[in-house]
Amino acid sequence: MSDLKRTPLYEKFQENGAKTVDFGGWELPVKFSGIKDEHHAVRERAGLFDVSHMGEVSVTGDDAEAFLQYLVTNDIKQLAAGVAQYTAMCYEDGGTVDDLIIYKLDVNNYLLVINAANEAQDFEWIQSHAGGNVNIKNISNEVAQLAVQGPEAEAIVQSLTGVSLDDIGFFNFKNHVDLAGIQSLVSRTGYTGENGFEIYCAWDDAPRLWDAIQAAGESKGLALCGLGARDTLRFEAKLPLYGQELSKDISPVEAGIGFAVKVKNEDDFIGKAALKAQKENGAPRKLVGVEMIDKGIPRTHYAVFSDDQKIGEITTGTQSPTLNKNLGLALITRDYAEKGHEVEVDIRGKRKKAIIIGTPFYKRS
Repeated sequence: MSDLKRTPLYEKFQENGAKTVDFGGWELPVKFSGIKDEHHAVRERAGLFDVSHMGEVSVTGDDAEAFLQYLVTNDIKQLAAGVAQYTAMCYEDGGTVDDLIIYKLDVNNYLLVINAANEAQDFEWIQSHAGGNVNIKNISNEVAQLAVQGPEAEAIVQSLTGVSLDDIGFFNFKNHVDLAGIQSLVSRTGYTGENGFEIYCAWDDAPRLWDAIQAAGESKGLALCGLGARDTLRFEAKLPLYGQELSKDISPVEAGIGFAVKVKNEDDFIGKAALKAQKENGAPRKLVGVEMIDKGIPRTHYAVFSDDQKIGEITTGTQSPTLNKNLGLALITRDYAEKGHEVEVDIRGKRKKAIIIGTPFYKRS
């Protein structure tokens, strides 16, 4: 895997016995101690993730707000400095270019956080639609990102700074926070269904920050976590993954993130007409939860049937570590999406009974 890109924390993976895999062209840890152990640590205590493979794009200039308002589906004008927003970029037909988070750092100064596997195509897409006084810069190689998630996350991170973190609300952030002597942006966004923080710092500062968080979390049962636990955690909370729940062929409305699509505003955006039609008339497909009745785990791309008719497929499926049930997310024809409807999942050539259930599968109290 020598040709894969590495984050500044690669040596920390090696020191802590991580098993690494190719993820979107990056050599990243799939696990440290074990996926289930790491998953339970985040639900019960805290976990530390390296998310430095994510892409970051700076958008500044007098026309930055107007440009982003046209580029993405959510309402950028709602943002105040210190607030972040989940949104999507779409094609004209409503298919998804990517889902992303936008941080408003200041007036006409925004940070876009995009998916690692889409970094090159996203940056090209953003540049190709730029107009007016806008400066766009890919700063992915300058910024590292760590995530601390779980019930003990706030106590752990708070111990590293004199700045109060308690007043950082959900999808809010503080910039220029001194964390263990390292200048950081601390946000409360999350991709696990738990409380916690995403922390951005300079690329070269990441190893020192990792060590500081690991040391501070030792007495709290902090676990080092890889992509495996990150996936099972976000799955239980029904947080979409691009390439599975979202794609160029799956719209945000179909994927259940219609809340990030504001079609009633007067402002136009790319894909607005198609997405407005889906919101007003109902999207042809809907993302639903599936619980297996028969034995078997529903995996990505497994076909879903109702009365011998294929109605869709599994986007993500696993045995839920928290609930100890075989669960899946399925994108199916909306006529069959009612809770309680029995379906069948084709698991290695055999039809297995399942039932449509509510989502998210897990929601913290």
